Amino acid sequence: MAITTSSTTMRNSPLQKRGPFVAKVEKIAGQKLLACYQCGKCSAGCPMAAYMDVLPNQIIRLAQLGMQEQLMASGAIWTCVSCMTCNSRCPKGIRIAEIIEALRGMAIGLRRRDDHLDIRDISLETRGVLPPIALISAMRKQTS
Repeated sequence: MAITTSSTTMRNSPLQKRGPFVAKVEKIAGQKLLACYQCGKCSAGCPMAAYMDVLPNQIIRLAQLGMQEQLMASGAIWTCVSCMTCNSRCPKGIRIAEIIEALRGMAIGLRRRDDHLDIRDISLETRGVLPPIALISAMRKQTS
C-alpha cells in the first residue's frame, strides 16, 4: 500500500502496520518491541545462545515483524532459562526475558491443553518423593 503526501510517495513497511500479534506481545510483556535496534548484545551475552535455533535479538525481530507462526514453532522460547543476562546487556533497557516469557504464555494458550500435570493422577507415594519444583513447574503450565 502506498501513502502519498504532497510530493512524495512512501511505502508501508511491515513495521508500520502493527498487527494484533505485535500489540498483544507488547501488552503482555509491557515492552515496546520497536525500541530494539538489533545491536545483538543480548545474543552475545546469552549463555543459552549456542542451543537456540533463533537468537534473542532474532526473536525480537520476528516479533517486530509479526511473524507469530515462526516464533511459536521456535524452540528458543523454551530454551531460554530466564537468567536475565539479556536484560542487563540491553543498551535500550528492553526486558527481553519478559518478551520471551510473554511468547511462551501465548504459545501455551494456542496449544491443546494436554501437556500439563494433574496432581490427582499421581499417587500419594509418588508425590512424596518428587522434588517440589517439578510439581510446581508442571502445574504452572495450567496458569497461562
